[in-house]
Amino acid sequence: MRFGLLHTLTTALSLVSPSHAARILMGNDDGFGSGNLREFYRLLKEAGHDVIIVAPVINQSAQGGRSDFTTAANLTAPGQYNIVPAGAPSVGPDPNDSHIWYYNGTPAACTFVALDYVLPRYFPDWNQSPDLFVSGPNFGVNLGPIVFTLTGTLGATYAAVSRSIPGIAFSASNDAIAYTNVTNSSNPATWAASVSVNIVEAFLNGTSEGQSVLPLGYGVNVNIPPLTSDAMPEVVRSRLTGEADTDIAVFNETTKLFKYGNVVPKAAGVNACINGDCNLPGETWVVQGGSISVSIFTIDYDAPDVAYTNSVFAKIDGLTGGGDEGNSSTTYKKRVVGKNGVIPEKLLSGRDNIAR
Repeated sequence: MRFGLLHTLTTALSLVSPSHAARILMGNDDGFGSGNLREFYRLLKEAGHDVIIVAPVINQSAQGGRSDFTTAANLTAPGQYNIVPAGAPSVGPDPNDSHIWYYNGTPAACTFVALDYVLPRYFPDWNQSPDLFVSGPNFGVNLGPIVFTLTGTLGATYAAVSRSIPGIAFSASNDAIAYTNVTNSSNPATWAASVSVNIVEAFLNGTSEGQSVLPLGYGVNVNIPPLTSDAMPEVVRSRLTGEADTDIAVFNETTKLFKYGNVVPKAAGVNACINGDCNLPGETWVVQGGSISVSIFTIDYDAPDVAYTNSVFAKIDGLTGGGDEGNSSTTYKKRVVGKNGVIPEKLLSGRDNIAR
């Protein structure tokens, strides 16, 4: 695959020239009938890309990175917007488009089903290696570090990045709409999709021949403010932290139920700048100002090698042997194995203690 000349996200994206065709895998958490998702798909295909969707058969918002696979071979209820009926297989193509697939599982599970079932069985020429994974655009923005573990939009993307696939999560500010209700090009779903395509093209055009779209283990979180046309808002480099909100549990005395709210004033913990460029504005602040935020994350959750991290490890010096050499990569040799050097199955089990 060959990409065009270098462009940056700070240029006028509406003027970006078309990139060479890429193989793009798509997902989301709003369901495979999402108007945003289908418009994004349509416009990416019109731009000349080879595109496949594998997304939840029903809305699976707020699932985070949960990889939950169905235990039923067939749907027990109709799929989203009755696109597929009850009794249909739990995984399958849209009746009207063989490049759009659904699965009865969480967004992250859909990513894995795409990579390990749909692509190898039905699109073998992809070699299970899309050039890019994109998620969304979500109905509603996903701002700040708190959503990194809460939203399925990012969960699906993180799953792709964990499998060495460059991933970009897109979230927009428009309300939910079924794809069948998108009847013209002058609507928020199409505008959000158009903006998202421009950003994808910028990343592809900024990638040299033979390079990956993103470095290994890197992903991108894009948030789009409310749009009133297809005009491209300003695009701002941002960070996840900074003016970000985090949740509180709000109890309703009448219903005896909880719902979430935001901490006021904003919590210091969620906005602590530990990694990255602390001079960048937070994505929450950027989107509230009417611009598109582009934040970069990595798969590596480890704290940086700084004094704070060392002070935390120092608290267990009595257990680890202390000093900079305690348990270092050059001294730690132990590995728990069973007979014949096989790792015990219990160490390979998932959250529910079920071997994966």
